[in-house]
Amino acid sequence: MSLDKHLGGFEPTLQDKRKKLAKEKSYAILNHIKDTRKLFDSFPIKENLFESTAPSVFVGRSNYPNVSTGILAPLDSESDASNFATSSDWYHKNLQIEDILQYRIGLLNSNRSMPVNVYDVWDGFVGVQREVAISAKPVDIEFSLANKPKLDFSPNNITAAIGFQADVNSARIIDNPKVLKPVETTLSDDDLDAKGAISFLYKKGLDVYDIHRIFSVGAMGLRDQRRLVPTRWSITAVDDMVGKSLHKQVCSFSSIGGVTVWRNSYIGNTYWVFLIPGTWEFELIEIKSPGSVWNPSLSNQIWISSEHEGYGGRTSYAKETAGAYYAARLGVLEHLISIKKQCKCLVIREISDAYWAPVGVWQIRESVRNAFREEPYHFDNFHTALNQISTSLTLPLDTLKSKSTILAGIQSKIADFSPHS
Repeated sequence: MSLDKHLGGFEPTLQDKRKKLAKEKSYAILNHIKDTRKLFDSFPIKENLFESTAPSVFVGRSNYPNVSTGILAPLDSESDASNFATSSDWYHKNLQIEDILQYRIGLLNSNRSMPVNVYDVWDGFVGVQREVAISAKPVDIEFSLANKPKLDFSPNNITAAIGFQADVNSARIIDNPKVLKPVETTLSDDDLDAKGAISFLYKKGLDVYDIHRIFSVGAMGLRDQRRLVPTRWSITAVDDMVGKSLHKQVCSFSSIGGVTVWRNSYIGNTYWVFLIPGTWEFELIEIKSPGSVWNPSLSNQIWISSEHEGYGGRTSYAKETAGAYYAARLGVLEHLISIKKQCKCLVIREISDAYWAPVGVWQIRESVRNAFREEPYHFDNFHTALNQISTSLTLPLDTLKSKSTILAGIQSKIADFSPHS
């Protein structure tokens, strides 16, 4: 009797399917890396010159205050460079993990080491990098490379992976950058601090993705304080500063009425957003399943992290959830500004093993932002909402309650759990 007959009645579990999928996608990325290497080797580089269109920049954080600062451009100069820049478009195009990694691996980071205290330098390599960062569209550039590009595939949960790197001797802009008037204003006003400049640009309609780049290359703020800011730090700093500005406005609004809950899912992450009547509080709880990128545990133990702030906001860095906290909070605050209400907010992020490679906190920001485009669930009170939604969570309700500051506070109010509430 064949083994197939013994196993005929069994279907692979969802977890097995996800693991198989992750392996297949991982091999697809490895094949893409090989193809990209061949693509670069076939380029007609003359005297180490390389031409491409740069959509973005990158500033590293190792060896701070001397950092690796670079210009990002597609290896394939025939590609549409705008597709390679991290933005909300990636979410709206429903890019999957393998798509995102292919974009990032297809970039060349032409970089050199620089001290962060560059002040208001607009010449040389830093000047070109700044021109790229402040431009509203990708910029055509000619690079003089010092060596052959090598792969540096090091993704993390804040920034997406970057593919190939090469030391650069110099860079020259071939066309003219297009700079928006609000950006010109912040560039010329060196009496406006970075916090004020960030708030100004956001109010003028620039999304945080554009502001991240400008802030990172030290192109805003008080003249003697303008410096390079590592990309990973700049993303969280901008999310935080914009969030604090919105928080002040939100706290002047009246409370929402009933309890509403939104749900959204994207690339192996599921988000539950609870809006609860009351004065402003915010909490992010992350539930990381075994096999997911941030919990490779083989013991099937779920990893939980959380951070919370009360009515007055945060005064310390959210260590447990890091940049995810500020990205999720921004999405919530933007929604509350749009409806002119305040509330307590609990965001639960469930990370499954389908999230097999990190792509950056932009997907958290966009998933929470777009959760509010979905149809919400409405409840008369939080007790009912939590009990109904908890049946869809991977974490037992008692465990969730023991981890949550907001739930502990609401539990202490007996009236909230009254059948007549």
